[in-house]
Amino acid sequence: MDSIRVGQTVPDFELEAYDPRKKDFTKVSLQDLKHTGKWTVLVFYPADYTFVCPTELADVAEEYKGMIEAGAEVISVSTDTKFVHLAWQREEKLLEKVRYLMGADPTGRVSRLFGVYDEETGLALRGTFIISPEGKLVSSEVNYYNVGRSAQQLSFKIHANVYLASHPEEACPANWKKGSRTLKPGALLVGRVAEALKAQQAPKH
Repeated sequence: MDSIRVGQTVPDFELEAYDPRKKDFTKVSLQDLKHTGKWTVLVFYPADYTFVCPTELADVAEEYKGMIEAGAEVISVSTDTKFVHLAWQREEKLLEKVRYLMGADPTGRVSRLFGVYDEETGLALRGTFIISPEGKLVSSEVNYYNVGRSAQQLSFKIHANVYLASHPEEACPANWKKGSRTLKPGALLVGRVAEALKAQQAPKH
């Protein structure tokens, strides 16, 4: 099965999950999230009861409220079962603030769809994906096992993509923050990006 690429439409998928808010099991599907107009954020990680993984999930938990306010729903995903997710979230103190769904992909089917399944280990690489409410993959990041990710950077990507969905004629520069100015590509901007950014930073009188 070929993995999905940025710009392509993501096929519908379903995952069993553990819901820390309800302390119970549930199911989540891309189709249902699209029906509610949600942006879907998938955070794949290698395994429960490991070392870098709880630091990443705790970091996402710190940014989760802002992601929800932006219209996104976060699902962490590993090849562990939903039962292991329950036990890990209950025991690991770093995960006390986790309120998003913890998806279970023991067969690796969804991990393969996004190209993060490691056939040699049966684990998922550290992949982060943002899917629009229309089902299009708009952002993809994959790290190897030993490099953790930044939830602040993920939050930036979510807010930028949400903004650009309603302002397609604009572009978000590096380190863009919600509420700050953007760039408007066109003939007048060619070779003049530095001047445009400087003008944006000039104090208003």
